[in-house]
Amino acid sequence: MKNDLPRDVQHEIQPVRTLIDVRDLSIRFPYANDGRALVRGVNLTIRAGECVALVGESGSGKSLTARSLIGLSGRDAVIDAARFEIDGQSALHHGEREWRALRGAFAGLVMQDALVSLDPLRTVGAEIGEGLRLSRRVRSRRERAASVRGVMTDVGIPDPERRAAQYAHELSGGLRQRALIASAIAARPALVIADEPTTALDVTVQAQVLAVLAARLREGVGVLLISHDLAVVAGIADRVLVMHRGEVVDSGPTEAVLNRPSHPYTRQLLAAQPSADSRGFRLSSARIVTTNDDRSALSTPLIVREPLPSRAPLRDEIVLRVEHVGKRYPHRGAGRRDSFTALDDVSFDVRKGEVVGIVGESGSGKSTCAKIVLGLLAPDAGSVEFLGGRWNGGNHTERERRALRPRLQTIPQDPLGSFDPRHTVRQLLEEGLFSRALSKREVRDRSVELLEQVGLDAAFLERRPASLSGGQRQRIAIARALAPEPALIVCDEPVSALDVYVQAQVLDLLASLQARLDTSLLFISHDLDVVRHVSDRVLVFKDGRVVEAGDTAQVFDAPAHAYTRQLMSATPSLRDGGHAARWNRQPPVVAGGELATN
Repeated sequence: MKNDLPRDVQHEIQPVRTLIDVRDLSIRFPYANDGRALVRGVNLTIRAGECVALVGESGSGKSLTARSLIGLSGRDAVIDAARFEIDGQSALHHGEREWRALRGAFAGLVMQDALVSLDPLRTVGAEIGEGLRLSRRVRSRRERAASVRGVMTDVGIPDPERRAAQYAHELSGGLRQRALIASAIAARPALVIADEPTTALDVTVQAQVLAVLAARLREGVGVLLISHDLAVVAGIADRVLVMHRGEVVDSGPTEAVLNRPSHPYTRQLLAAQPSADSRGFRLSSARIVTTNDDRSALSTPLIVREPLPSRAPLRDEIVLRVEHVGKRYPHRGAGRRDSFTALDDVSFDVRKGEVVGIVGESGSGKSTCAKIVLGLLAPDAGSVEFLGGRWNGGNHTERERRALRPRLQTIPQDPLGSFDPRHTVRQLLEEGLFSRALSKREVRDRSVELLEQVGLDAAFLERRPASLSGGQRQRIAIARALAPEPALIVCDEPVSALDVYVQAQVLDLLASLQARLDTSLLFISHDLDVVRHVSDRVLVFKDGRVVEAGDTAQVFDAPAHAYTRQLMSATPSLRDGGHAARWNRQPPVVAGGELATN
């Protein structure tokens, strides 16, 4: 009788394909955590056409759980579960041969660090085409090349024919991430596991990538999304699992979890999100409480936060002046006439104690500007003045900068890649103190003082970067930048790789230290909410030019340039799904940080 029904009705009543069905999952390593499970009691189901999101702090077990679904937990991992089915088949005792058959064909994996994940010895086109070749979906080289260009276009890679011939190191961070996503979806797997796929991307490219994932969902592909960006999760996920210390503490439909979180940890994550109302307050102190609404029987969530330390009034003293700076790069293998303009007539200044934010899409010139300000790259035109003297441009040399070099520091996006892995924290901090005439005892005392300023202690002195969490490494990077007592710190995406609560802690730390030391910050980020929270003024970069500049409130509340409005509209928000109306209320000042209660 069923076969007599119309085809669309038959499709509607057919059961939806279950891609992942896991019950009571536990994962442990014999030589880690004293043998205790790092993931405990996780239940996870993913169906075709459904997006399930895993959120939580670093180390909560999100990535370990996801990797177990494709046999990448690690050689020594001990996995146990009441049920562990992948595409309807038990996979609890799969060997490497079975897992290899699933990877790529059934499940594609998008990692966070594209530079490490992409093969540095192969072109981007060869990397993306490998999945097509192994899956045998496309047989001829010509068809494979056309498919590669098509999927590169899908994920927003411009000029795909030229980019396909390049190597990973020749692409920007955003382009590398898009290439990695293209390689994961090229063979059109039934499941895409996306582990922080938009962390390194600006908001416009992020929107393109999310649109690609949404298109795959409409085609019936299942998506497991791991993200610390709750706004991204709100815009695409059907269901959310919140993990904390290896366990799922909150789960359910996205709207229910983000509007009515049942666990205190989920409430803390939501409250720690930066917003228009969080400026001047400690993000990490934020808590959600409920108050009775006289007009309704329903209780209303309310965010309370502690205020940040007061800052000294901004002065007219100019710390940094950038005047008419330009920079061009020749294309690989081309003559000087065929070049790319990275910066074009860029001018701005930074006053003492001021925080100036720089936003813009990948390739807009933000990082090139930072390198020129730091004196790591010479401009082709214009000049840079620092503390009243010539710093860069006009054939100015490093020898002439050397005396002032300690007064200009940087906090990188990836401290692990910036630190010497052989050095201890003590040695890293000593590098920042080299310019000061201190005895060995004074160096140690100052190092301990710096650690205490960033919320750590002397026990960290003999540890190495690889043994630290992402938040701890970022705190060490801040401590090292503060060591020579700089007048200006260039912060290049300093919190983009951090989860929500660690990001809140690091932003609070920067704001407190900046207020106390009256240090100027040049804060570069693709996260508009973060820039709005920390900055006094904002510069909007596009195609190497500053297209809009002004006070933060002015730029965000009434953007004058069409590109700025485009950035604002592309920025994901909890408000997109109707969630932020509850969370982004004007926070009251609560004396002593005590929470209001009903």
